[in-house]
Amino acid sequence: RAPGPCQQQPPVRAEAEESRSGVFADLTAEELSQVVRYLQGHLGVPLVDASRAKPSDNCIASLDVQLPAKAEVLRFLDEGGTRPVREALAVLYFGDQPEPNVTEYVVGPLPTPAYHRDVTVRKYGGKLPYHRRPVTGKEYEDINALIRRELGKAPFFLKACCESDGSDLAILTTAPRGFKSGDRVTWFVLFHNVPGTGYYLSPVGLEVLVDHEDLQVSHWQLRQVFYNGQYFASMKHLEDASVDNSLVRIKKPRAETVLGSMRPRSPPGSPGPLHYEPQGPRYSVRDNHVTFQGWSIAFGINPNTGPRLFDIRFRGERIVYELSLQEALALYGSNCPGGMSTRYMDGSFGIGRFSYELVRGIDCPYTATYVDRHYLAESNTPKTNQNSLCIFEHAAAVPLRRHFSDSQSLYYGGLRKNTLVIRSVSTLINYDYIWDFMFHSSGAVEVRVHATGYISSSFLHGQGTDYGNRVGPHTLGTMHLHHIHYKVDLDVDGQLNSLETQDMGYELVKDPWSMQNTMERLYLRRGRLEKEDEAAFPLNSPMPRYVSFTGPRPNEWGHPRSYRIQITSFAGEHLPVSSPMERSISWGRYQLAVTQRKEEEPTSTSIYNQNDPWTPTVAFADFINNETITNKDLVAWISVGFLHVPHAEDVPNTVTVGNGVGFFLRPYNYFNQDPSVDSPDGVYFSSEQEAGACRDNPLACLPHTASCTPNLPPFSYGGFLNL
Repeated sequence: RAPGPCQQQPPVRAEAEESRSGVFADLTAEELSQVVRYLQGHLGVPLVDASRAKPSDNCIASLDVQLPAKAEVLRFLDEGGTRPVREALAVLYFGDQPEPNVTEYVVGPLPTPAYHRDVTVRKYGGKLPYHRRPVTGKEYEDINALIRRELGKAPFFLKACCESDGSDLAILTTAPRGFKSGDRVTWFVLFHNVPGTGYYLSPVGLEVLVDHEDLQVSHWQLRQVFYNGQYFASMKHLEDASVDNSLVRIKKPRAETVLGSMRPRSPPGSPGPLHYEPQGPRYSVRDNHVTFQGWSIAFGINPNTGPRLFDIRFRGERIVYELSLQEALALYGSNCPGGMSTRYMDGSFGIGRFSYELVRGIDCPYTATYVDRHYLAESNTPKTNQNSLCIFEHAAAVPLRRHFSDSQSLYYGGLRKNTLVIRSVSTLINYDYIWDFMFHSSGAVEVRVHATGYISSSFLHGQGTDYGNRVGPHTLGTMHLHHIHYKVDLDVDGQLNSLETQDMGYELVKDPWSMQNTMERLYLRRGRLEKEDEAAFPLNSPMPRYVSFTGPRPNEWGHPRSYRIQITSFAGEHLPVSSPMERSISWGRYQLAVTQRKEEEPTSTSIYNQNDPWTPTVAFADFINNETITNKDLVAWISVGFLHVPHAEDVPNTVTVGNGVGFFLRPYNYFNQDPSVDSPDGVYFSSEQEAGACRDNPLACLPHTASCTPNLPPFSYGGFLNL
């Protein structure tokens, strides 16, 4: 007979932990609205909705939760202290002031605000210069309008090169914007915009330099034009060169050579394997809290920097206080001006803000739990990215551990590798980053990022292949670096930790049983790092194979309870240290840096660094000042990344295979044995047992317990609604 529907068995929930995790929760849509109403009524200046605001207006740029100080949170979580006051952090652009500036306010208490305080000077040492503000959508709209007006001055050229009047060309920003503090001069790259394809692969060869520094939009100007290896003072000069035939024009590629379509080229096949849970999820999600087989995690998304986790506990013990993405850097090379000058610092664009709805069955398993996220940026109205974070249990199809014994006693013992996964995906212009946080039954935490989406490209001319590979008729896949930075506030067996290293060495010794021969004996080199300078490991330099945060107490075998940091990365040099903008991304100097935790050093970078990298608002290099790191509250700052030289197989999209990097936090003598021995998924049977007996082997029960029809929700997608 046909199997019946799978029966859900709700997992056990920890109500107290769920309630306490709210101290880390992102702002709700109602809280965001309350803060907007408060600011509109209490700042004493007119506030224009940021979606319509000109540079000369005042507006609310963004809102986020203001996290309480760690000491205050721990008194609440661990000592029964008072719940910290809930507050918001508001970023405002004041363009309609005698001295335009960016100001940050803390607003509280929520949900009914009654006060605000300016924290800008305390955080940054002074008012934030207005030119450092991120570019808003409205500013881009006004720039695009200027570019299209200028394109109208070259009708002959546009018809000849692009079969266009300019209105159907896509315009892509670069960043940063100039060469010195105060500049706001940006190269924009133009592409053929073929509906339903990734325009990033179809550059027309035309790039324009726009000066948009002035607060009056009418004063903005197009400063320079680039086409097919030549520079011109204006679109009129380009048009004149085109008319008198002194310009080498490249015709628009034929329709059949258009790159970037993701439409399937084969009819649908039979369905592939399906992930489902015969008795429902074995994890529990409530609000911003998830539990799974001993794990307890509070989760959220910062609209600027993306996913963040707090109070990560295993078996009731806190392992990590904060695990958060800090920045994603993409740095390009090209012989076109836009490509060669691009250093995208994605936090300034909005890593969390652009985490859109996930697609069931592709972005995450079909039956995963999907969570909505709310944010407020460049608008007075909160927006919801529905189903933009997913949580699921992943069966890795490889054992976590196993052994088949074929001598002495005969038996098999094994354990499936099942992990809890928290995932979001950010679409940042052309690239899509898949952010994974994985929790293993061995007590290990795995952090991983995959890059996919479209490559960015330049128009192929001259010696273009010195900067990448040709991937289309006139398309150069430009080489670039991906650098990702994370903050990991480990609390291993308490807040006070030290940093220990272990590595291998060989010593030449005589064999002790005869003293006649010599041998190279492998031995363990142990060390303890005392100062921050010792614990800052430059990129691509040797680093001890074992670097561990150690607690104050030993395990049963006399070793310090520890967690090891294990990094998997292929990062290239972020920038020469001599570069005038290097300090703005100086976190990229280090594959790992361990510093004392300080409330005044909450992040390794700033959203304001993108548009003024020459005078960075936050310079991570300043965090490393040789303070002691013995028995202190410590933070590990971890960089991962890779060099990407695009090739033909990156069309239409870069694949995730081979384009993933990350790190592990692994228990190292933290326990007395592998904690996964207590997993309910273990299997053991001997030669004296009937392997197919359900009472001895849970796998033998599957034909009975798992013979059911998955409860699949109907497929739906609303990811285009907020665009």
